[in-house]
Amino acid sequence: MATARLRVFPHPEEDQDEGDSPVIPIKLSDLYPLLAQAYRDNYVWLRDFEEDELLVSNDLYEVVRAFANCRPSA
Repeated sequence: MATARLRVFPHPEEDQDEGDSPVIPIKLSDLYPLLAQAYRDNYVWLRDFEEDELLVSNDLYEVVRAFANCRPSA
């Protein structure tokens, strides 16, 4: 079974504003397998970020909201 590998890219210092959190773009296709594995295997570090907010595009937000309203509840 192939495991997901995290690729780390350096972030140029001149792009960061003082006092602001750094914003690093990442493709959902790169992020999803890592989060899915961490969730499935109950990695403790994932809970450290439960309250963090993500910025997503308007169309992804609408799809996620529609999915949340349509899926069967447990």
